Amino acid sequence: MNFDDFSNRISKIENLELPGSESHFKMAPLFRIQELSANKLATKNPRKAAVMALFYPDMSYNTNLLLILRNTYKGVHSNQIGLPGGKIEKVDSNLLATALRETYEEVGAVPDRIKVLRPLTNIFIPPSNFEVTPYLGLYQKERPFVAQAKEVAALVEVSLSDFMDDKKIIYQKLTTSYAENVEVPAFKLNGYTVWGATAMMLNEIKELFKQVL
Repeated sequence: MNFDDFSNRISKIENLELPGSESHFKMAPLFRIQELSANKLATKNPRKAAVMALFYPDMSYNTNLLLILRNTYKGVHSNQIGLPGGKIEKVDSNLLATALRETYEEVGAVPDRIKVLRPLTNIFIPPSNFEVTPYLGLYQKERPFVAQAKEVAALVEVSLSDFMDDKKIIYQKLTTSYAENVEVPAFKLNGYTVWGATAMMLNEIKELFKQVL
């Protein structure tokens, strides 16, 4: 979809009710639903983080979504696909400031050129004990993104048409640092399996988009 047309239509979501946890659960493994339903958030005192779902035009002015492949490291989210973002720091006035700062640091998107449409539903990530606030943003890209080598292994630029295609939803068995041989719902985008919290957040965005696109 042409980015101008997309931008005009997507502005309507600002006043829509968020699909919320129900949309998250549709892309959550069974063990994660059980964890989240147990309401462990109140007892874990989670750390705060924020991410940015950034939509922008490619060279042909078609709409894309920016994802990142995280580097391999000693941590539960090593080598996974995610949204640009990270934990709140003392320099951040609020979680939106966190999302904008981290997005600039990780992919080079200039904060004052991002039109933030709205925050989305918070999601608790038990393995890392983070409560994450996602934000939805539009970016008029004037230069290529630049991956921060320390944290980002690759930029994953996904077309809107692929993101919205229900055929891109799969079920796959995975083994992680905290779960072995479990079947998970996931998006298959640009050859990557996108699952867990990122897939859950993306599904809320997708359900919002279906109401206006």
